[in-house]
Amino acid sequence: MRRGKPTASLESDEAADYNEPGGSPASARAAAIPARPEPLRTEFDFELPRGYLDPAGVLHKTGTMRLATARDELLPLLDDRVRSNPAYLTVVLLSRVLTRLGTIEGDDVRASVVENLFASDLAFLQDLYRRVNTEGHTKAAVTCPVCDERFTVNLAGGRQGEA
Repeated sequence: MRRGKPTASLESDEAADYNEPGGSPASARAAAIPARPEPLRTEFDFELPRGYLDPAGVLHKTGTMRLATARDELLPLLDDRVRSNPAYLTVVLLSRVLTRLGTIEGDDVRASVVENLFASDLAFLQDLYRRVNTEGHTKAAVTCPVCDERFTVNLAGGRQGEA
């Protein structure tokens, strides 16, 4: 029996499959394993455009907002202040989800604090609330009006030099 050169072999077929870009047995196995999802982010740090000026004259600019729960959105509807003035819903809702505003923490971030924010800061927090509770992040895609380059900005703010 004469043995000739095999026309195809299992080894050469496997090698051909892995000769594609990124084609190694390890990368083929890794492609079959789904990527690990990012952990759920429930708190978002921010920096107010102006800041809250407390009665002692201390300016509070940074803070933390947590994700809202169904309870956070339902309980303010039972609040007498909201019943008599539906616009007050924003104030009560934000006071429930703000966990820190400068050195004011936890339950000390009351409706009276939110009431005394500058209008620009209230608008900022309303937008931040909408973004984190509907989109799950604080980033926005923008386009430079001068060069038309597209990039992402973090609307929650941060220290200079942070992305």
